[in-house]
Amino acid sequence: MEAEPRPERRGRLTVYLGAAPGVGKTYAMLSEARRRCERGTDVVVGYVETHGRQLTTGMVDGLEVVPRVEVSYRGTTFTEMDTEAVLARRPAVVCVDELAHTNVPGSVTQKRAEDVERLRAAGIDVITTVNIQHLESLNDEVERITGVRQRETVPDEVVRTADQIQLVDMSPDALRRRMAHGNIYRPEQIDASLTSYFRVGNLTALRELALLWLADRVDDALGDYRRAHRIEAPWPAKERIVVAVTGGPESETLLRRGARLAQRASGSELLAVHVIANDGLANPDESRIARAQQLVASLGGTFHSVVGEDVSAAVVDFATGANATMVVVGVSRHGRLRRLFTGTTGDRIASLAGSIDVHLVTHGEVARAARTRWYLSPLSRPRQVVGLALSVVLPVLLTVVLRTSSDPDQLPVDVLLFLAVTVLVALVGGMLPALIAALGGFLLMNWFFTPPVRKLTISEPTNLVALLVFVAVAIGVASVVDRASRRAADAVRARTEAATLGALSRSVLTGQDTAEAIVERLREVFGQQSAALLERGPAGWVVVASSGAAPPVEPEGADTRVQVDDDHVIALRGSALRATDQRVLEGFAVQTGLVLEYRRLREREERAAALERAEATSTSVLRAVSHDLRTPLATMRASVDGLVSDALDPADRAELVAAVDSSTEQLERLIDNLLDLSRLESGLVHPVLRDRSLEEILPLAVSGQPVGTVSLEVEESAPPVRTDAGLLERVVANLVSNAVRVSAGTPVRVLAHVLADTVEVLVVDRGPGVPEDRRERMFDPFQRLDDTSAGGLGLGLAVARGLTEAVGGTLSAEDTPGGGLTMVLSIPRADA
Repeated sequence: MEAEPRPERRGRLTVYLGAAPGVGKTYAMLSEARRRCERGTDVVVGYVETHGRQLTTGMVDGLEVVPRVEVSYRGTTFTEMDTEAVLARRPAVVCVDELAHTNVPGSVTQKRAEDVERLRAAGIDVITTVNIQHLESLNDEVERITGVRQRETVPDEVVRTADQIQLVDMSPDALRRRMAHGNIYRPEQIDASLTSYFRVGNLTALRELALLWLADRVDDALGDYRRAHRIEAPWPAKERIVVAVTGGPESETLLRRGARLAQRASGSELLAVHVIANDGLANPDESRIARAQQLVASLGGTFHSVVGEDVSAAVVDFATGANATMVVVGVSRHGRLRRLFTGTTGDRIASLAGSIDVHLVTHGEVARAARTRWYLSPLSRPRQVVGLALSVVLPVLLTVVLRTSSDPDQLPVDVLLFLAVTVLVALVGGMLPALIAALGGFLLMNWFFTPPVRKLTISEPTNLVALLVFVAVAIGVASVVDRASRRAADAVRARTEAATLGALSRSVLTGQDTAEAIVERLREVFGQQSAALLERGPAGWVVVASSGAAPPVEPEGADTRVQVDDDHVIALRGSALRATDQRVLEGFAVQTGLVLEYRRLREREERAAALERAEATSTSVLRAVSHDLRTPLATMRASVDGLVSDALDPADRAELVAAVDSSTEQLERLIDNLLDLSRLESGLVHPVLRDRSLEEILPLAVSGQPVGTVSLEVEESAPPVRTDAGLLERVVANLVSNAVRVSAGTPVRVLAHVLADTVEVLVVDRGPGVPEDRRERMFDPFQRLDDTSAGGLGLGLAVARGLTEAVGGTLSAEDTPGGGLTMVLSIPRADA
């Protein structure tokens, strides 16, 4: 048989998208089919649902319809599209209605969209229909609007990747008129539909969803076209406002102005962009960034973070990639001198933006620009004190040393030495001591070493240039050292924060951390007196976890607090935190939220596992009851029916009585095992442990077995054991009963071995045995392995192990030398 040739191309998909039932999707699909058919295209109807509408039914006339296939499910016959017949027919175009339809169980595929995919893979073009409420991403939105949950959905990607999407639109009033005229549903459904799903508000909202979804699809197509044709310049097909967010106090003003600009044009988008320095050391106020993100979300926009060395270029690149039409940027907060030499971010964005409009926004922060105070050093206070002392002492000492030499031509050497002193002071004390050393060196060199000496005047221009260069170089070196110190401090702080938060993330993701450990670590890291995680309850705040002495019991009693979520707060009591520490504390809050979420998920998992075990037990019980419990009942019923007959001879009557007795005993044993298992799983077994002799317990345990099937070998010298006599008797009885059933007539031996701390009761059989890798499975409830004998639920060994553990013993299985299985029951000795 030759392989079917692969199609040269993939079939095209055309989707007719509607906002609600009845807008005319199927009619439009059939109209397109008839148009192509009249043009000479081979078109068939694979599946169409006319819903009894006359106009739609009339459109099918004249088109070839592939007969449907019948599928039986639960005694009812359904019809589905015969995909195999369509593939065998191999038309050029096939019409398939209701793309989101779920096929009847038993069909080749689960969803009609999968049938469409098979047709397209065979090179057949498909024309189909779908309503907006059936798209997976909009399912929740539609439910909130209409109150109806759509059970049949199709992934957005199936429709989004269609070659052509046609929107079939109709105003809500026109659609309701169609409904009232009986053109959509049957007359008995009209009133209910008009007052529920087909309300004007619902239809308007669904129509808007359809239009917006299709607009996004068109926008994606435009973006693909621009990328395919390498068109980098923005096309103003849709207003997109990009707001450059700095993280400063003016960010909220810029966002609100950008939102007002976006609201002026219908369908506009608001995008906020924040540029992060690529060295990772620039630390804006994270709390302000978080507030900006929340504000953007409330304004209906999106927040984006990008990394870039040049802020202006990064903003323009983002705006160009987003096909933006306008960039909103704030007026620079820098001083006039800096703006004169370096320009402003707004000016640079305007020069790079090209065809993108740039909107400069003034704000209150321009007048009160928050500048970094240059004289505040990141170095420690002891280093600053030492630096100040050296800035005074070293220039004076150097002057005393250089005064011993009166060579007037050594001024360049003096300048270099004073410069070295200034650099040393800068390395030790930072910016301010270095400036003092530079100024002092300038005055000392001018007074003692620059002709005319002991005067502040300078006779030689070259000497003046040398001194000025000295001061400039000293200030430059001091500023470089100071900036390096600041960057080093920032790097150390960033590395520490990253290491701390990284350790927290690893512990949370691996499930090793708890709320108590988080709070304890938080108190240690920030050096606080106490810390607590508080939860809002119906009666007030409740302490979930705490560390330290006198932890706060409510947020108002804490010196520092940070919000974890709507119901949880981290409260600290101790010294106030710096702004940088506050940012790390917010990271702790995020990790704490993850811990709480992990705890909730773990509790849900445990509950789900418990429900799953309970459901499995219930299923097994029902399965067992349906067979194993009905067998003795059926035997008893048949025997009783025979006993009431008068035509029985004594021998037959005795046999029937014996059958009733045996079935009753079997039924009692099964019910006892079920009750014991239920008591064990619910924790209702409460053993009474006392010193007991095995000679009292074991004979009672084997007394119910037929004569000659059990050999009891227990010495009189066996020591007493610490156990519950009734429970131990039930355990041994279960073990012996199982052993007798598999021994095929060979007597089962019951032995007792005395060990140092325990006494082992051995139940030895000569049955087929159990492989070592399957022995632990024997003790699972409703697990019978290969035992097909009647009258068992597979509970005996499960109940036996549960009762054994309840009395403090152990139960295991070993090979019997020569063949068979030995159950080893270990019980603590009374004198152990």
